[in-house]
Amino acid sequence: AIHELSCEAYKHLGKTTNYYWIDPDGSGALGPLKVYCNMTVANLCSFVFFQIVHFKKVVLFKKKKIQHLSCSLQLWIRSINALWSTTSLMHHNFAFSFLAEGNPYTWWVGKANEKHYYWGGSGPGIQKCACGIERNCTDPKYYCNCDADYKQWRKDTGMLSYKEHLPVSQVVVGDVDRPGSEAKVSVGPVRCQGDRNYWNAASFVTSSSYLHFSTFQGETSADISFYFKTSASDGVFLENLGNTDFIKLELKSATEVSFSFDVGNGPVEIVVRSPSQLNDDQWHRVNAERNVKQASLQVDQLPLEVRKAPTEGHTRLELYSQLYVGAAGGQRGFLGCIRSLRMNGVTLDLEERAKVTPGVKPGCSGHCTSYGMYCANGGKCVEKYNGYSCDCSKTAYDGPFCIKDVGAFFEEGMWLRYNFHSPGTSMKDLVSRTLLSSTDPEITAPDLNLNKEELSFSFSTTKSPCVLLYISSYTQDFMAVLVKPAGNLQIRYSLGGTKEPYNIDIDHRNMANGQPHTVNITRNGRDIVLQLDHYPPTSYSLPAASDIQFNSPKALFLGKVIEIGKIDQDIYKYNTPGFTGCLSRVQFNQIAPLKAALRPTNASSHVHIKGELVESNCGASPLTIPPMSAATDPWHLDSVFNSLFTASADFPYNGQAIGDGVNRNSAIIGGVIAVVIFTILCTLVFLIRYMFRHKGTYHTNEAKGAESAESADAAIMNNDPNFTETIDESKKEWLI
Repeated sequence: AIHELSCEAYKHLGKTTNYYWIDPDGSGALGPLKVYCNMTVANLCSFVFFQIVHFKKVVLFKKKKIQHLSCSLQLWIRSINALWSTTSLMHHNFAFSFLAEGNPYTWWVGKANEKHYYWGGSGPGIQKCACGIERNCTDPKYYCNCDADYKQWRKDTGMLSYKEHLPVSQVVVGDVDRPGSEAKVSVGPVRCQGDRNYWNAASFVTSSSYLHFSTFQGETSADISFYFKTSASDGVFLENLGNTDFIKLELKSATEVSFSFDVGNGPVEIVVRSPSQLNDDQWHRVNAERNVKQASLQVDQLPLEVRKAPTEGHTRLELYSQLYVGAAGGQRGFLGCIRSLRMNGVTLDLEERAKVTPGVKPGCSGHCTSYGMYCANGGKCVEKYNGYSCDCSKTAYDGPFCIKDVGAFFEEGMWLRYNFHSPGTSMKDLVSRTLLSSTDPEITAPDLNLNKEELSFSFSTTKSPCVLLYISSYTQDFMAVLVKPAGNLQIRYSLGGTKEPYNIDIDHRNMANGQPHTVNITRNGRDIVLQLDHYPPTSYSLPAASDIQFNSPKALFLGKVIEIGKIDQDIYKYNTPGFTGCLSRVQFNQIAPLKAALRPTNASSHVHIKGELVESNCGASPLTIPPMSAATDPWHLDSVFNSLFTASADFPYNGQAIGDGVNRNSAIIGGVIAVVIFTILCTLVFLIRYMFRHKGTYHTNEAKGAESAESADAAIMNNDPNFTETIDESKKEWLI
């Protein structure tokens, strides 16, 4: 097969949502289908779409009392049926509208050309529409809106989900021959969900365990593919025997996979050697093929090994024994997992056979070992019977792989408060400690003090000044992230022990430029690490007199601070009118306040909102290509300024405590002016040389004495005495 078998296979190749060709029967005779794969849906499902009919008006044809409406699926019906056998769920959206003076008589034709009289939202044999099931039809005497026989348009719509009857291939509409009778039909796309074959697996727990199936019919063509995972150094994957013929796939060593067979011309073996270990308990893919022309073997993405078949001799592979998967012939069996075993386009149901076979277990654990890296941004990989899922509950992200931003747009005056303590509970409550704890919490009981915290979020705004984020406490401690009037970012810590808060200012960047910016702040005791966007992290340290505990945190505010008691003067000044813009993926330790507000969970009771919070991705990822380092980027300001001045620059942050910060604006302006003047001078020198390039003396090859000679030939003869001989010889004439 040229194409993958399903959207699930494309997803685990790292593909994103798009149109793809899939081949449900693999190397079988059926052709591929072009489908739309939605990789963003939860629980690792994949959707497949076929667009069919969109609200087509049913027109009377040749005075017939019924009209047949084809859905143009006949060419693909066999391929769709192959897809049907692999999917977990299948849906078909259906809508029917009618304007009539009599009772319509309609049905639809599905799989196996059977007529069906139930409609979307209903089920087989019920002969009702969705409104009849829910008892809310236009006319309560009928079970469908279109049966009401009104002179206004009425509509019945719903999802057909009984997979054994799908897809819809034809709709028959009757009673449209009378004056005033009209009908419209809309048959939506087919949606297929899941891939049962991709995760069909069995675990071989003893070296003598195996599964057996009927004899493999691969006389002239054999196509075998599967995934395996093991920590053993050798073992037989599968084997099928004949009188002298055989076919076998095995793991010969920790780095070698062998494909061997005999069709009567003597044994043939193809070996693929991997530069890395194959018994690393990771999933590896094997593809083996044999036909009358050649045989081939491929492991993962390693080069394909090919062996040509002899021009003369036997070509048919004649087998008679059962097919053994896992072990055979008294040899050492396979220890590990095998999944998605397909032979000539047919997936062998390993799970069902494993349920009744000693020493073999259905399914396979340890999927997270191979695919856990796909759970991004702190998402936790969760093992499932037939796959895995990503738990994003402790992150500020959403989606199947925890990569979807959860953000919201804040209008002027809006604010969000997240209380760290549940209503009616004390500060010492165990639940609150769990909420505030990070992955390695340092919380001192009973006061719930923090020795370290992790804060990350993304924002975009065009207005300044404003308060982006503020964390209050039951004491005077607080932490704040501000945008100053000039658009500069400031992080402010007040943990006690000092008269003034400790400030980190990022002086040389305007953060209120409407572009998305990402902020990551990590504090561990006295040490603070700040990272802005994709620039390298910068380290800071709290003053020696400062406390290192964040005492009794109370609430987290976004957009505006609404707190009782004394508030820092600058924060109070920046608090009006409030933040306007977008905030996304906000996370403080394991608390995601925006996600708690937009995705109702148990933590939603901690959230209070003023205004209407509208979900938005406007704060999604900033520039994804990291900039060159200062050492390698010739245009980086550090490199330019360090070559012009002895003072070093610390762009892009230059973020230092206010007490020892130095303003370098004059040095930067002077450096830029010097570079511009130097460039202008170089340009002038180049232009002057270009304008005067034709002036001066030049040398020619003219013969000496040319000035006094009567002609050019005379000048040459005067200068070269031997030239006359050449002229005499050239005057000779020949008559032929």
